[in-house]
Amino acid sequence: MKRAMNIKTLITIFCLLGIFTSIWGQQDAQYTQYMYNTVSINPGYAGSRGHLSIAALYRNQWLGLDGAPETQTLNLHTPLGYRGVGLGVSIVNDRIGPTSETYFDVDFSYTIQTSFDARLSFGLKASAHLLDIQFSELNQDVTRGIDRTLEQNIDNRFSPNIGAGIYYHTERFYAGISAPRILETEHFDESSISTAKEQINLYLISGYVWDLNPFLKFKPTILTKMVQGAPLQVDVSANFMLNERFVGGVAYRWDAAFSGLLGFHISDEMFIGLAYDREITDLGATSFNDGSFEVILRYDFIRNLGNLKSPRFF
Repeated sequence: MKRAMNIKTLITIFCLLGIFTSIWGQQDAQYTQYMYNTVSINPGYAGSRGHLSIAALYRNQWLGLDGAPETQTLNLHTPLGYRGVGLGVSIVNDRIGPTSETYFDVDFSYTIQTSFDARLSFGLKASAHLLDIQFSELNQDVTRGIDRTLEQNIDNRFSPNIGAGIYYHTERFYAGISAPRILETEHFDESSISTAKEQINLYLISGYVWDLNPFLKFKPTILTKMVQGAPLQVDVSANFMLNERFVGGVAYRWDAAFSGLLGFHISDEMFIGLAYDREITDLGATSFNDGSFEVILRYDFIRNLGNLKSPRFF
């Protein structure tokens, strides 16, 4: 119990450092299964699957730590009747300690065909952001007095944002560059001791699918994230698909974590994916961090199964 309370205090300190100083660092939600959740980071992906697609993702980071990050994502996207136009809607909730952020996103894409099997998409994202900070959940040391700046909670503080992305893909290759949130919005500034700004997160993503034999496909992927004031983040993964149904692979987040990934196409329309991260930082070496867990469920409304050669691997 004493250890748990110490960790809770530590998380609280980290939250306060993020709240009451100018934030220059990673802010977007983190995903290990980014290759199945591309529309969350690149609006150009909207509608690229050729049919209505719905996905729900849940991530619990640093299991065992009170107040550790927890993320829920729900998105859907589809091509519209007009050729080349795609539309998507997403809801993302990201919580750490007493802080909860919710994004409501609308994605719009326009695709042009550059060759027989190649397409280039341009995407725009419009976001509504709600910020909640429950200072009442913090345990203050009453023997040192109450900090009056922590007496009033922040409830549903609204701020808008916009994003953009470019996504290129063929039947086997894809690459994209995006900035889901471009405006460096000040979420609040109610005291003289701090401001908090949302920094631009720039993403580069790419992958390729090889047919190793008639039953086995191999897909390496890479995701690079750059944000001012934080180390460059690079995620690389290697996934295999067996018999168009079973998916397995490993991933590595540079200087941060190793991951294992499993997936299964329950049917041509439904896919479930699991990921487990094990930290290789000092935090991962502690006995109270049991790693991070992530699950995604995706359903594709495929209209004409006769034209479906195999489940999409990206």
